[in-house]
Amino acid sequence: MSRRKIIIGAILLVIFTFSVTAGGFIYLINGNSTDVVSTLKFFRAVQIITSRYVEPVPMETLMAGAVKGMVNSLGDPHSIYMDAKMYKEFMIETEGSFGGVGIVIGVKDKMLTVVSPIEGTPSEKAGIKSGDQIAKIDGKDSKDMALDEAVGKIRGPEGSTVTLSIRRGNEPLKDYALTRSSIQIKTVSGKMLSDEIGYIRISMFNENTGSDLVRKYQELEKEGMKAVVLDLRDNPGGLLQESVKVANLFVPKGPVVSVVTRDGQREVHSSSLEKVKYPAAVLVNGGSASASEIVSGAIQDTGSGTLIGTKTYGKGSVQTILRLDGGGIKLTIAKYLTPNDRSINGIGLEPDIKVEMEKDAQKDVQLDKAIEVVKEKIIK
Repeated sequence: MSRRKIIIGAILLVIFTFSVTAGGFIYLINGNSTDVVSTLKFFRAVQIITSRYVEPVPMETLMAGAVKGMVNSLGDPHSIYMDAKMYKEFMIETEGSFGGVGIVIGVKDKMLTVVSPIEGTPSEKAGIKSGDQIAKIDGKDSKDMALDEAVGKIRGPEGSTVTLSIRRGNEPLKDYALTRSSIQIKTVSGKMLSDEIGYIRISMFNENTGSDLVRKYQELEKEGMKAVVLDLRDNPGGLLQESVKVANLFVPKGPVVSVVTRDGQREVHSSSLEKVKYPAAVLVNGGSASASEIVSGAIQDTGSGTLIGTKTYGKGSVQTILRLDGGGIKLTIAKYLTPNDRSINGIGLEPDIKVEMEKDAQKDVQLDKAIEVVKEKIIK
């Protein structure tokens, strides 16, 4: 996939005059009349604020606000502007650890929604669940709150507290007072179940997931694994390249996912696995999103395993991080398609076998079904 660099020229405004560096000048020449008028409107707004506002305003503050507003105007909850602090926190998170309450959030039906709590973190221990709506953060209504603002309010120093007002279905609003901690993300865990069935749980996809999975997979093989259950429930996704590494253990040689840009360019990521070694069942639910849907979709399309559980979240877009001074922009640059060219954005994946989890169930009926399915396929 080709990557275009966009350079924004520095702008200096003095009353009605302005000068622009090469980047801005080229834009003004090449843009159509509507673009030029809109650009001049922007210059005029900056001039008005800098010259008439009751207090002096740093140009850096105005530019940061302008960039944030541009990104927000896209109406895409997955595209956000990150200042230097937020950018640093985001990079730490994808590297494997960050500070907060261990909750992954998104926007669904215009409401701040829990994609999934991370295992072993304050949010998971408190009982917050995938699909919960966050109505308030420390008493402040989240209805019109941008995703990046919400993340900034929920995160904080270890030992400090944040109160989330949660709406779950038709139940009354409930407050959860959470103590922030240092979140160390171990994304892969696993164990041998009975009847030579291995169980592998992936909680999210960060930089270590692919290599950690290979180690766990090989451990279970040494213990006599003859079939495998891959648990991707409440997995909010993460790094695309790591999902492809995971798929290389479950999906036969061929396409895993196709990334398609707005100009129609297609980048195909493939598996090199010559032959699927073991029968597999994949557990999914409404908290399975993004990279976990890439793996699940590839397994379903190739028939290399059976999807069990409930419909997935439906995030079929790809983001990239573009540096901007000390911060950056997380921008949606493409959509992805499964091996059969299915787009699941806003739709999700329907499981091959639908199994609902009852509220406050004492038994994991989804896992039981997965064990039943792979057990029948083990070759003695």
